[in-house]
Amino acid sequence: MKWGRFMAFLLMAVIILGVTVGTAGRLWKSIPLGLDLQGGFNILYQVQTPHNRALTASEKQALVKAVELRVDTIGVSSPEIDLEGHNQIRVQLAGTFNQQTAANVIGETAQLKIYSGGKVVTQKDKATGKKVQVMVPSGKLLATGADLKSNAQAQQDPTTGQNEVAISFKDPKLWQNITTKYLNKQIYVFLNGTLLTDPTIDSKMYNGNSVISGGTLTTVQACQDLAKELNAGALPYPLKKQSESSVGPTLGQASLRATLWAGMIAVILIFIFMMLVYRMAGLIADLALIGYGYLTLVIFDGLHVVLTLPGLAALILGVGMAVDANIIAYERIKDEMRNGRSLKSAVKIGNKNALRTILDSNATTFIAGAVMYFLGGQGDIRGFAVALMISIIVSLLTAVLLSRLMFFSFVNSNILRRPWWFGIGKGVLKKDEA
Repeated sequence: MKWGRFMAFLLMAVIILGVTVGTAGRLWKSIPLGLDLQGGFNILYQVQTPHNRALTASEKQALVKAVELRVDTIGVSSPEIDLEGHNQIRVQLAGTFNQQTAANVIGETAQLKIYSGGKVVTQKDKATGKKVQVMVPSGKLLATGADLKSNAQAQQDPTTGQNEVAISFKDPKLWQNITTKYLNKQIYVFLNGTLLTDPTIDSKMYNGNSVISGGTLTTVQACQDLAKELNAGALPYPLKKQSESSVGPTLGQASLRATLWAGMIAVILIFIFMMLVYRMAGLIADLALIGYGYLTLVIFDGLHVVLTLPGLAALILGVGMAVDANIIAYERIKDEMRNGRSLKSAVKIGNKNALRTILDSNATTFIAGAVMYFLGGQGDIRGFAVALMISIIVSLLTAVLLSRLMFFSFVNSNILRRPWWFGIGKGVLKKDEA
């Protein structure tokens, strides 16, 4: 039984070290990094609501969803989209991409509108100041980009080779009614207030499918850009860019390396401290800390958490919190042993007395993290709060459950009986009480 318990302890230690060494590197690479660690683009937009009023809950959801759809068309993974204040939205995109294109796709709304009529008016050209004749909408508004499905795609007419954009209406009946009413008549398609094309409807269309061509849609790229904007959906309100900043990939990697080095040094010092002060108990705590780090990475990967610099700091802070839980338990155990209890009895009673203190201290920190998450506002603060709350939960699992299980297994094996191995003076431990 003695060696069986010791082998159970060794097996747990080997599993922790083996799994961590074997898969931690691959797991780390699968966790997406924020722009402060990877480099990227940070844009703050002002939502231009009527009379600058605050967004309602439904408007916030619609706005975030529309921006998410727009970001998806860029092909950037793991974006961070956060509402700030009552009418601002911040978009953080990590990685390497065309930042100007990204800003245009996110902030510029493809206002596609179809009218029953158009008229020529004389206006002053903003660029040259000269008077020019332009076509403006008139008549009835028949449909908008909001009436379209998100499946627009660039293509070429198989007969003429002309570039065009294929579109589909959400309600086929709407397009059928338009093509029926305006059969053999012109309709006017405007994009962002500029006439795109004014085709004549030559047949009724019943399935809601059609194409847009002509105007500025002369190249494949122009058709692809329009298709992406149409698929991105209509924003509830226009966005005005307030500020933008970029972090180069070199700077981001430098921040990551510096933080990892600092974290590694801190962890090594903690490991050494625990083994010097608590000896074998400290070694068990160090093994539990390795389990803490690995399990935290697993949860980050499973929840698709974007790891930022504040989040990485919270992860390292969690190491200290996990150690703190072990220290509280070990000091309670040492107190019981000094009072003359056997090792097994001291471990049992010391852990029981320490549990309430550990739970209370972690609960208060978790509450602080929850408040930061819900009231913090900015993405960095919320990222720190998420990482902190995950770290607290995992540290409780490893410090209270894993560390305790390993400690009980080792103590019950009776391999080591000198008090020195558990951070207490000299001599021989009292025999176990029945």
